[in-house]
Amino acid sequence: MIYMNSFSYNPTIKTIESMPDYVGEKTYKNVQTAFIQVEKEDEENETAVKKKLLKNLKWIAGKNNTKKIILHSFAHLSESKAEPEFTKSVFDNIAERLTNSGFEVEQTPFGYFLDLKVDAPGYSLARVFKNI
Repeated sequence: MIYMNSFSYNPTIKTIESMPDYVGEKTYKNVQTAFIQVEKEDEENETAVKKKLLKNLKWIAGKNNTKKIILHSFAHLSESKAEPEFTKSVFDNIAERLTNSGFEVEQTPFGYFLDLKVDAPGYSLARVFKNI
């Protein structure tokens, strides 16, 4: 999880054909980003994983004084990967629950490689790793 002064993405290569088409760069200011990998084992512990993820996202956003959260699928953190459909359903569920809790939530385009531009400050709670 990385708090960012500025975060931008631009879709480059579509890797899952069934996902919607996205074109164009988007930029966000003062946002908590979450680079998330849903692992195969998470499919067996779905309820607990979602609960912990939601709790951690609310906590870190509060510590960084923002109500803006970006969910980014980052399937490079482990060799274990959940099925794409399951991963997308987790992202959609977490986005809905955060929105219902008063957060502004966006997801980067799922099923794409993206060009990223990151401007992150250098203090301890700006970068937090959690293994859920």
